[in-house]
Amino acid sequence: MATVVQHAIGTTDQDFERLVAPYRREIYAHCYRMLGSAHDAEDLVQETYLRAWKGYDRFEGRASLRTWLHRIATTACLTALDRRGRRPLPTGLGGPTARPEGPLAERTDLPWLEPMPDVLGGTDHAADPGTVVTARESVRLALVAALQYLQPRQRAVLILRDVLRFSAAEVAQALDTSVPAVNSLLQRARAQLGRVAPEEDTVPEVRPDQREILDRYVAAFETYDIGALTELFTAEAVFEMPPFTTWVRGPRAIGRLIGTHCPARAAGDLALVPTSANGQLAFGMYRHAGEGTYRPFGLHVLDLGAEGVNHCAVFFDTGLFRLFDLPRTLRRP
Repeated sequence: MATVVQHAIGTTDQDFERLVAPYRREIYAHCYRMLGSAHDAEDLVQETYLRAWKGYDRFEGRASLRTWLHRIATTACLTALDRRGRRPLPTGLGGPTARPEGPLAERTDLPWLEPMPDVLGGTDHAADPGTVVTARESVRLALVAALQYLQPRQRAVLILRDVLRFSAAEVAQALDTSVPAVNSLLQRARAQLGRVAPEEDTVPEVRPDQREILDRYVAAFETYDIGALTELFTAEAVFEMPPFTTWVRGPRAIGRLIGTHCPARAAGDLALVPTSANGQLAFGMYRHAGEGTYRPFGLHVLDLGAEGVNHCAVFFDTGLFRLFDLPRTLRRP
C-alpha cells in the first residue's frame, strides 16, 4: 500500500504515522467487512488515513485513537455504500444447476464479493490467541457474504459491537445517533444475520490429516485427475466461481463441471501456489502459457471440514493476485 497518502504521512508527520500504523490491518479488515471488496477496502483505508491526517490537529483525545480511526473509516464506508449495491456470491442468487455440462451463465455487470488477503487484513500477528480466532471467524467468506444482506447501518453496528467490541455509547457517537437506536439496529441485524448466516461458526485450525487433503487437492489439479479431485469433496460440497452465476453441489456435479469447463486437459496444464484468504486456506491457480511459463488463472478459497472440502469458491479476477502478493508469472520446467 505504498501510496501518496503514506508518503505524505511519512514525510510530513512521522509521529502520526507511528501512532496510526498499528491499526492499519484492523482498519483494512473493518472496511472489507463493510464493503465485501478487497480492492475497495484498500481505497477506503487510504481515504481513512488521509482524513485522519488532515483532521488530527482537531483530535482532542476524548476517545481512543482506535475508536476515532474506526469512526472515520465507518463514515467513509457508509458514504461509499450509498453508491454501491450488495456484493453477492453465486450461491446467493439462486439454486445449483442440474446440468453442470451446460453453458455457464456469466454476469459481468454485478459487483461480486471478493476474497480478502490475510496478508493485508489478517490478525495472526496478535498476541492474544482469542483475538486471532475471533478476527479470523469474522472475515470468513460465508459470513462476509451474509453481512451483505444487512442494511449498511445495521452492518456497521453489528461489526462495531459484535466484532470490534465497541460499547453502544461509542457506536452511537461514531454514527451520530442514540444508544437506543444502536441497540435497535443491533437487534434487527442479529435477527437478519441469524436467518442468512452459515451454521458453522468457526474456522478450525488445519489438522495434519487435513494437510494431506490439501496436498492431494494440489496434486489432483496439477495432474488433472478429475476422479482423484472429486474424492476430496464432501457429499454436500459446493463449488462456485464468480463471475459465473452457475454453481454446483456434490462431488459428482463438481467433477462434471470441472471436466467440461476447465481449460486444462492434461497433467502440467495447471499449477497451484498456496496463500490464505479470509482466515481460510487458498491457492492461486496458474495456467500453462507455453515454454514452462504459467500465468494467473483463478484464486481458490477453500472451506475445509473434517471429511474433506466443504466449499470452494474460485475467483477469476486475476487482479486479485497483486493484492495477495502472488507472482505475476510462474516458471516450471
